[in-house]
Amino acid sequence: FAAQRHVLTYMEDAVSQLLENREDISQYGIARFFTEYFNSVRQGTHILFREFSFVQATPHNRASFLRTFWRCFRTVGKNGGKYSSICCYLLTAQEYHCLLQLLCPDFPVELTQKAARIVLMDDTMDCLMSFPDFLFAFQIQFYYSEFLESVAAIYQDLLAGKNPNTVIVPTSSSGQHRQRQPPNDCSPLDGVEASLFYQCLESLCDRSKYSCPPSALVKEMLSSAQRLTFYGFLMALAKDQGINRALGALPDKGDLFLDPAMDQELEKLVAQVSGLSISGPTSSSGDTANLPVRHSPRINSPWKTLHHRRKMDTESEGSNEETDSSEN
Repeated sequence: FAAQRHVLTYMEDAVSQLLENREDISQYGIARFFTEYFNSVRQGTHILFREFSFVQATPHNRASFLRTFWRCFRTVGKNGGKYSSICCYLLTAQEYHCLLQLLCPDFPVELTQKAARIVLMDDTMDCLMSFPDFLFAFQIQFYYSEFLESVAAIYQDLLAGKNPNTVIVPTSSSGQHRQRQPPNDCSPLDGVEASLFYQCLESLCDRSKYSCPPSALVKEMLSSAQRLTFYGFLMALAKDQGINRALGALPDKGDLFLDPAMDQELEKLVAQVSGLSISGPTSSSGDTANLPVRHSPRINSPWKTLHHRRKMDTESEGSNEETDSSEN
C-alpha cells in the first residue's frame, strides 16, 4: 500500500520542507506541520508553486496539477458573464505555457508543445486553441508522458516493419523529458494496422510500471478503426470521455466550465467588490479608491512557498532601494 500510494515520496518531501523551514515551523510545532502537509496532499493543493520534478513525481501529483490548472483557468472559456460550454477565448501554445508557469515556474515548454501538437496536428505552433481542446490534450500528454514515449517508439517500429517487442520502456521519473521526434505520418499505408498496434499497446501496459490508459477502453476506442496514425491515436485518447473518467482529474467536457464551489467563492468576491464600490470613497475619475484585498485561501503546506516569497520580497526591496538611489 505504501509503495502504491507513494507514501515514501511524501514523507521525504515533508521532512525536506521541515528541515528547510525549521525556523518558521518551530512557531507552530512539528505535529501541526505534518498534519497540514498531509491534509494538503489529500486536498491536492500541495503541488502549488512547486518545482516540476515534484509536480510530476507521482500520479496523484499529476492529477492534482491537472485539476488545479482546470480550476484556476477555466474562466478562459467564459462567454459573457456566465460559464458555458462555448469558448470565446483562444490562446496559443506559448500563452498556455505562461499559464502553466504561474502554477509551476519551471514547467518545461516541451510538454506544452507536445500537447499543442496533438491539437494542431500539421498546423503551425502559433495557431490558436480553445481551452477544452488544449486541456484534454494536455491531460493525456502530461499524465501518460512515459507511456506516450514508448507508444511513439512502437509506432515507429511498426512503420519500419521492426519487432516492437524490443522497445525499451522508460525507467526514469526525473523531470528530464526527451524531445519526441514526430513519427512519420506520411506513410503510403496511412499509418499502421490498428489491431496489431493494440496488441503491442496491451503488451506495453502489462509490463510498464508507469500509468497507462485502461486497456479495455483503448481496445474499444480502436475497435472501429482499421488503420491509424500516431497523432490520430493521441487525439482519440484526448477526446475519449471514458479515459477521462478513468483518470479522474477533470470533469466531462460538457461540465468543464461548471465548478459550483469555485463559483460561490467568486460570487462572494464580486459581492464584496460591489459593496465597497457603493459605500467606499472614490477617486475624481469615479474609480474605487480602495479595492478589497483578497486573501488567498491558506495552502495547507505553505512552508516552502512562504520561504521563497520572503526571499523574493527581500530581493524586491533591495531592487527598489537601488532604483531610488539611482534616481537621486
